[in-house]
Formats: sequence, C-alpha cells, structure tokens
Amino acid sequence: MFEASFTGVLKTILIILLVYFGFKLLIRWFGPLILKYFMRKVGKQFEQQFNQQQPYNSQKKEPKVSVDKKSKEKPRSNKKVGEYIDYEEID
Repeated sequence: MFEASFTGVLKTILIILLVYFGFKLLIRWFGPLILKYFMRKVGKQFEQQFNQQQPYNSQKKEPKVSVDKKSKEKPRSNKKVGEYIDYEEID
C-alpha cells in the first residue's frame, strides 16, 4: 500500500490552489474577450437569418390602410357610470 507523506499532501493542495486561482485569473482577463467573440458570432447568425427572411418579406403586398377622420363635434359624455353600491367595512 501507498502511504501519503505530509509534503506530498501539501504539494497536491498547493498545485490544486495554483490551478484554481490561475484559472480564475485567466477567466477574469480573457473572459470578456471570449464573450465578445461569441456575441459577434451569434449576432452574425441572427443577421444571416434576418437577411434570408428579408426577400420573402419584400415580396408581400402591403395592406391598404385607410384613416377615417372623426367629426369635430365634442363627444358627449355619459354621466351614468353604473349603479352605486354601498358597502361596510368588516373588522
């Protein structure tokens, strides 16, 4: 059987900590660059999909829109809103 020596355990823990903090430091420095790269790539894919759909959309006929103007008379307001209901608060 193998026996773990104190120096071997310390070396292993030190290596694990160095790898962890080194990875954390690299992600902090290069993370925004990597994220920017992927966002550009996704943006280009969206742009390509939009451009593929654009010719299809341009062939559609636009619906005819008509606007009816309202008369210049003042609108009559109806003061009857509804039935008034009296209520009591219950404690």
